[in-house]
Amino acid sequence: MRIPRFYFSGTLALGARLVLPKEAAHHAARVLRMVEDDVLSLFNGDGQEYRARIARIEKQDVVVIVESRAPVSCESPLAVLLVQGISSGERMDYTLQKAVELGVAAIQPIQTERSVVKLAGERREKRMRHWQNIVTAACEQCGRGRVPEVKPAVGLTDWLATLSEARGEAPRDGLRMVLSPEAEVSLRALAPPTGPVMLAAGPEGGFSGNERALLLQYGFTPVRLGPRVLRTEAAALAALAGMQTLWGDF
Repeated sequence: MRIPRFYFSGTLALGARLVLPKEAAHHAARVLRMVEDDVLSLFNGDGQEYRARIARIEKQDVVVIVESRAPVSCESPLAVLLVQGISSGERMDYTLQKAVELGVAAIQPIQTERSVVKLAGERREKRMRHWQNIVTAACEQCGRGRVPEVKPAVGLTDWLATLSEARGEAPRDGLRMVLSPEAEVSLRALAPPTGPVMLAAGPEGGFSGNERALLLQYGFTPVRLGPRVLRTEAAALAALAGMQTLWGDF
């Protein structure tokens, strides 16, 4: 039986006596019905896995003692930044969750012309916390020792302006691609990347014509994923699975 795994945001060290976060404690004691002396696993994003034993369960608190640690070696050799046009509700949640399971290194949410969801102020901050929680929970499930960062949501033009290469230049290494059903180049036709990968996927309705033209100016190659048009929550995931099969660890 798989040992239950929980994220712990603080410092983890051998011999440490720790109180689990409220949600983890509830899940361990009330949902999984764990008891004293049961073993669980903790991680905090430092690339290590910490084996701990429950020392005490009292009311809302679960106290554990860290007994051992070992490196986690399940990170993909591909460093992929998913540049995802913000989609609505559960579609975005699903995309982020599965992208983490497929090994994405970081996620950049992008406001686009066709994004149904418009974020600003407190709503934006709340949604960012929600998305980071989705990513963390996905790491708990899939066994990753590194937690991908969900970067602050920005407009496409503002984000492109932050790229290191000057406008109109192709990237010096790595690969930049934008998913487009009208593209002539397939994923399989691309040369294996020698550096980081940026994968841009649009929201419902895809990127607008102006946005596609702007992405091309910043060195993004249009890529198609076969003859069928995929929904926004499936497109990036299909591309990630294809990249892992062709160049990664599948």
